[in-house]
Amino acid sequence: MKYTLFIGLFLITSSIKANAQDYQTRIVQDRQEKAISLSKSKFGPLPADQVKFLDYFPVDKAYRVTADVTLLLGEETFKMPTYDGTSNPYKRYAILNFTLNNKPYQLTVYQSAALFQNPQYKNHLFLPFLDLTNGQESYSGGRYIDLATTDIIGGKATIDFNAAYNPYCAYSNGYRCPVPPQENILETKIMAGEKAFHKQKNERPVDIQAGQNFSQEDLAIINQGSQTDQLRVLQITDQKDLSILTTTSSDLKYNDPSIPILEKRMLITVQDPAHAGVGIAAPQVGINKNLIVVQRFDKEGEPFESYINPKIIWRSKFTRKGVEGCLSIPDRREEVLRSYTIRLQHINKDGKIIEENIEGFTAVIFQHEVDHLYGILYPDRIEQAEKEEFEPLSDKMEFYIKPNTIRP
Repeated sequence: MKYTLFIGLFLITSSIKANAQDYQTRIVQDRQEKAISLSKSKFGPLPADQVKFLDYFPVDKAYRVTADVTLLLGEETFKMPTYDGTSNPYKRYAILNFTLNNKPYQLTVYQSAALFQNPQYKNHLFLPFLDLTNGQESYSGGRYIDLATTDIIGGKATIDFNAAYNPYCAYSNGYRCPVPPQENILETKIMAGEKAFHKQKNERPVDIQAGQNFSQEDLAIINQGSQTDQLRVLQITDQKDLSILTTTSSDLKYNDPSIPILEKRMLITVQDPAHAGVGIAAPQVGINKNLIVVQRFDKEGEPFESYINPKIIWRSKFTRKGVEGCLSIPDRREEVLRSYTIRLQHINKDGKIIEENIEGFTAVIFQHEVDHLYGILYPDRIEQAEKEEFEPLSDKMEFYIKPNTIRP
């Protein structure tokens, strides 16, 4: 009897050890697969020779916790800020309550409004968080965990902090990494998952061949009527127009033969004496491609110029408040905070990557128009600023512009 009991206990103990080893092996394999995915493309966030610098906390099952799940119904889509100064649309999906080291904590898990439209990612859930290791043991910008709606069973879900990973921004500039919301700051050290990447950040390589040609729908707009006719400017008061205006646009093939025609018609549209503007973006005329026309007040003659696939790769912390309007938002002007200086990257018509620093009012115009390419409207910026704190450095500064001009 004692011998039988001993054998039973031995088998149970062996099974527990085997399960622990299997779990640790799976985590290690996941990390190895991630390393391969990060470096498999020359346009990826991490060169192959830097994979060896990825670092992780030891696997610790104490950081694998079971959470009580409260689903959030009827949540509205909101803009989650990203570290590049833009934002992505998300919905709050559920509240996760759990205990770690005998203390209660809470996190919110989110669902991407964009990924939800893709059948492959329809069940994907996003769990970004900050904790007391950020900026020391782990990346200062926080870490992410991937979950799925199917992980929620019987009102519970497992949060495995051993699977926490760094956003691409930890390795390279040029990515749109979401900033973990204030509600997802954990007042404890999460000594699990990926550690900080201590090598100097890379600059994201630009794949000039990755853009798309205009679609047939795009070409129908571009070629409708005469090339000297204005294009219709979409309005947020129309639901179909609003859907286009709030959609993220795609990069454009720099040598698409229809670019000059669209540039010409966008210029005619923005210079309409009845509704003069200082900038216009392709989504405003119904085309979700990354092309803008901007008036360069910082150049002699204040010319209008077009920009293919413009990206703002750096923004100054110093911001200025100025009044803005929009061709797509009728009868409305409000004060918006914008970075005083930016660094712009774009592709010219020869396929060369151009970068330049721009400041002042022209920088404001670029920020406004590039926002359009990400489906961001200036009221979104106002709403975002209301959730943050800003400290004035001096008395109010004012910009001036000609009367009856719709600003940027």
